[in-house]
Amino acid sequence: MRATLPSPRGPAPLSLDRLQAATPAELQAAFNGEPVEAARWIAAAARYGMVEAQLLFGQILLDGRGLPADAVAARGWFRTAASAGSHAGLNMLGRCHELGWGGPADAGAARDCYARAAEAGYDWAQYNLAAMLWRGAGGPRDAAAALGWYRRAAAQGHAKSLNILARFLEEGWETPADPAAAALLYRRAAEAGDFRGQFNLGTLLAARGETTAAAQWFRRAADGSPPGFLASMAERLARRPEPELQAIGQAIAGRLA
Repeated sequence: MRATLPSPRGPAPLSLDRLQAATPAELQAAFNGEPVEAARWIAAAARYGMVEAQLLFGQILLDGRGLPADAVAARGWFRTAASAGSHAGLNMLGRCHELGWGGPADAGAARDCYARAAEAGYDWAQYNLAAMLWRGAGGPRDAAAALGWYRRAAAQGHAKSLNILARFLEEGWETPADPAAAALLYRRAAEAGDFRGQFNLGTLLAARGETTAAAQWFRRAADGSPPGFLASMAERLARRPEPELQAIGQAIAGRLA
């Protein structure tokens, strides 16, 4: 029996003939185009079984980009992608369960989704599973297992996991403290674009007296941080003794005002 797919939302999808006639370059251009038209193409591709399009369409529905937001339909498309063997789809289905997107929150179901995708090697699921293990969400707390999953995700270059693994090594959580290794990991996380890693690297550099280099990383962190973290940055930099770093904190506070 053929699986029932979630219904597309928004403009009517393109025909299968039109989709199949498109070249890879045309598909890429359509997917990256104006949001409403991109949603139309992605909806068609999702409906006709393209797993990457199912993931994209789920995210579009979750964000309300190019058509009205619909978390219930988004969860359905993530489930469809997961059923097709997508580890990214399984991870996003876990996020839906964890955060209550499109249905009741269920930490146990989230942890199960993350665990299955993590065992298959998907770095974001390894990171998410580690976070649940560390907190004891959806099952028993297991700090040692959390560290192990952060290590596995970091070994793949996952930026957020690099930053958190650095914190474990800096603080000596579940492993001997190793400040030198932590500093290297913070730098890798920062260079990979993680705003927390950038802030933490800036903090280490400031502690060494390398104020100019620290300021550069603080500015990069500010450029990519969400408002909540920006507010924390502004407060912490305002308490620094270095005038250059205080000025960055004041500039961030001005942006938030």
